[in-house]
Amino acid sequence: MSFTFERLGIPDVIVVRPRKHRDDRGSFTEIYRQEEFAAAGIAPTFVQENIAYSSGGVLRGLHYQLPPAAQGKLVGVVQGRIFDVAVDIRQGGPTFGHWVGRALDAEQGEMLWIPPGFAHGYCVLSETAGVLYKVTDYYEPKLSRGIRWNDDLLAIRWPLVGPKISEMDLNQPALEECENPFHI
Repeated sequence: MSFTFERLGIPDVIVVRPRKHRDDRGSFTEIYRQEEFAAAGIAPTFVQENIAYSSGGVLRGLHYQLPPAAQGKLVGVVQGRIFDVAVDIRQGGPTFGHWVGRALDAEQGEMLWIPPGFAHGYCVLSETAGVLYKVTDYYEPKLSRGIRWNDDLLAIRWPLVGPKISEMDLNQPALEECENPFHI
């Protein structure tokens, strides 16, 4: 088996640990194997893959897309270290408005599976970071939405002070005010 899977405090968000094969030349890691993900209850069809490079102290998020282009994301780090956050925005469920966070880094190679119905964000803990994510639907700017990164209701414990944030992310609404069609 090439992967182990760990469900977090919100069981639909899953840490994916790939096995790294190392020798004196370096390492090799599979980052996705359909049959093993399916056996763990993760059966996405990925249609787009993205990479974002950011400097230290940058915070991106919290982002999501509306249906019919809601995105599930498999998020990993190819360079540096981040703190990755998933917020459950599925109304009517026991974990609505709850969040889970996980430090991810290139050395360990852990990834997070974040299904549709979650807002996603991260902050860069290293000097720079490269974040790779596979998504289950195409980016649709007209369907892109967000939630304020420091929403008091969410009370996310970001591990940095004074993050660098885009104007767009600074002006996102609170969870209670955002456009949210997701339900359990």
